[in-house]
Amino acid sequence: MAEVFINVEVAYAPCELQTIIPLKIMTGSCVEQAITLSGLLTRFSEINLKVTPVGLFGNICSLDKILLEGDRVEIYRALICDPKQARRNRAK
Repeated sequence: MAEVFINVEVAYAPCELQTIIPLKIMTGSCVEQAITLSGLLTRFSEINLKVTPVGLFGNICSLDKILLEGDRVEIYRALICDPKQARRNRAK
């Protein structure tokens, strides 16, 4: 039986750089596998999957979540400052 593949994206946006890696992975692959295959862990040493939250389309999920066709895995980073405070500072 032939292996079936799905198309997904892995996204990470440190500061002013957004990186989106399109992947074709085997059906049944999980979030952690997609992140590993994307190569982002080697490009960005600050990503630590033990503490860095990840999600699908803005919703936090676990690393073992099985991916579906068209999913976008997002690797989140810590906020530098509170967004509300940043807006207040810009308004001043």
